[in-house]
Amino acid sequence: MPLSGQTKMVRPNIVEKHPLWVRRITRFDQYIEGTCSNTMTTKHDQISDTLTEDILQGRYRVGERLPSERDLSTRFDANRGAVREAMKRLEQLGIVDVQPGGARVKDTNQASLDVISHLLNQGVLPDRHLVDQILVVINSLVSIAAEQLLKSGRDVEIEEIRGFVRAFFKQELNKEAHSLARIALMQKMLQSSHNLPLQIIARTLFEQFAPSMAPIAGYAQVDNQRFAQNAKTLDLALEKRDLAAVRAAFDAFSELNRETMAAAFDLAQSTPGQEATSL
Repeated sequence: MPLSGQTKMVRPNIVEKHPLWVRRITRFDQYIEGTCSNTMTTKHDQISDTLTEDILQGRYRVGERLPSERDLSTRFDANRGAVREAMKRLEQLGIVDVQPGGARVKDTNQASLDVISHLLNQGVLPDRHLVDQILVVINSLVSIAAEQLLKSGRDVEIEEIRGFVRAFFKQELNKEAHSLARIALMQKMLQSSHNLPLQIIARTLFEQFAPSMAPIAGYAQVDNQRFAQNAKTLDLALEKRDLAAVRAAFDAFSELNRETMAAAFDLAQSTPGQEATSL
């Protein structure tokens, strides 16, 4: 039992009931083994997927008008209703501007977050430079959540976070358990920030990112010892509510994650038949 005045450390079960988005993105084994079921592709899905690939690979320049409904109907042997539905999908992705006179291609930097998965899936392996950029953004979002937690969070919330951090102290964690621990910590940190826009942006980005990483996940080798050292540093910083130390700890985690992913890409690209695209 804790001594009087002390808060009991919470030791969470990292594999217990997660929100749907966490359960979905942590099941890398299904993506790797190809056991995820695919729904039947509709005609408008076929049209939108093909045009999205055409646009992202530069077959249509920014500002260029896409073919007319009639031409697209002929190309895909589809009715105009399917073409219009496909145009709505492209507009939702933010890669075209649909006007009465036709649809024109927009610059990718004006697209929605939903375009990330399309950009990542242009080759056998995801684009390593884009992956690195996403890792930087995700770490920044979680770091911001941690800062808000330190500034306005309750002691009990910080103790709960420390319980998730201490999961990394066990250096014998296998790759799956380690992945679950990282995702659980990220989700709990975002939840504890009570920052709804931050939570929505992080969730949307991660849902686009995680499933696309299945082809590279098997090549990643986790350095449990360095993760454990960084976790102990973060745990102490949280205990002291030391904002600068928390930032430094997340920077160290970010660097370690990026190094791990870079090594995974090097290993994957040295394997015959594997290749990655570059934006």
